[in-house]
Amino acid sequence: MKAVVIDGYGNRDQLKLTDMPMPELRDTDVLIEIHAASVNPVDWKIRRGYLRNRLNHRLPLILGWDAAGIVKKVGPRVTRFKKGDAVFTRPDIERNGTYAEYVAVDESLVAHKPARLSFEEAASVPLAALTAREALIDHAGVKVGDTVLIHAGAGGVGSYAIQIARTLGARVITTVSGRNVEFAGQLGADRVIDYTVEDFTQSVRDADVVFDTVGGEVQTRSMDVLKKGGILVSVIQPPDQTLAQQKGIRSAYFFLQPDGEKLAQIGKWIDEGKIGPVVGAVFSLEDVVRAHELSESGHARGKIVLKVR
Repeated sequence: MKAVVIDGYGNRDQLKLTDMPMPELRDTDVLIEIHAASVNPVDWKIRRGYLRNRLNHRLPLILGWDAAGIVKKVGPRVTRFKKGDAVFTRPDIERNGTYAEYVAVDESLVAHKPARLSFEEAASVPLAALTAREALIDHAGVKVGDTVLIHAGAGGVGSYAIQIARTLGARVITTVSGRNVEFAGQLGADRVIDYTVEDFTQSVRDADVVFDTVGGEVQTRSMDVLKKGGILVSVIQPPDQTLAQQKGIRSAYFFLQPDGEKLAQIGKWIDEGKIGPVVGAVFSLEDVVRAHELSESGHARGKIVLKVR
C-alpha cells in the first residue's frame, strides 16, 4: 500500500511517500480502507521528535491519527462492525497511523461515520472533537449556564470546543485573530475577542472554565479570569499547580484518550445538526509536506484534510 512515512525525526523533508506492507490485523481490529485522513499538530510534533520519550514508536513510522473510510476486513473477535461499514476513527497513537491507504484499528476506537458527512469531512472530526469533548465534559464538567473561555477558537480543536460548549448550554467566549472574528461568531460564540487588539484579561471575569490550546503566557494569564473554584484545562502544558492553588482555582492537563463510544456520541450530535466539521484545506497524500507547513504555521482555520482515495 502507499503510505507517507518518516525514517527519522526532523524537518518536513523526512516525509516520504513510499510502499509499505499491509497492516497486520489483530483479533479485535478492523481493517479500514482509508478515503481521507487529517493533519493535526501532534503529527508534526512526533515528526520533530518532541514525543519520542513519551510514545513507543518504531521507525519507519506512518504518521496521522484521524481517518474515515470503509471497513474491508474484521478480526475474529470483532462484534460491532462488518465489511462495508463506513466508519471514522482516532486510532491508537502508538501504532502506525493514517497517512496511508489502509489502517488497522481496534474496534473500541471506531465509530460509524455520520451519515450527513463526506469522508473528507468525517476525517476532520475525531481527534479534534474528542479532545474538545474530553476537556469540556470529562475534565471541566461544563453544565448549562457556565461561562467558558476557549482560546484559539478558529483552530481545529477550538472550533469544535465552541460548538460543544454551546451544545452543553454554556455561554461561550473565545479569542481569535482579527480575520477570524466573524467565523468564530458563526460557530456559536457569544463573545469573540480579537486578541490582536484586546486583552482578554481586561474583559473576561468570573469564568467557570478556561480551555487552553495555546500555553505559555496565555495559560498563566488565564488564571486571572476564573472565578474561585473554576478550572483551567490545557492540552498544551501542565498548568502551574502552586499558582492555581494560590488563586483558588483548579487545573488539569491531559493527553487525549480516544474512545469509540464517545466518538459515536459526537457523530450523533453531528447527525442531529448540533455541531459540524470545519474543513479549512484539503491536500492530496502526495502533497503532505504543504499540509504540514500549513499546520506548523499556526494559522490554519479549522481542520487540514488529506484526500487519500
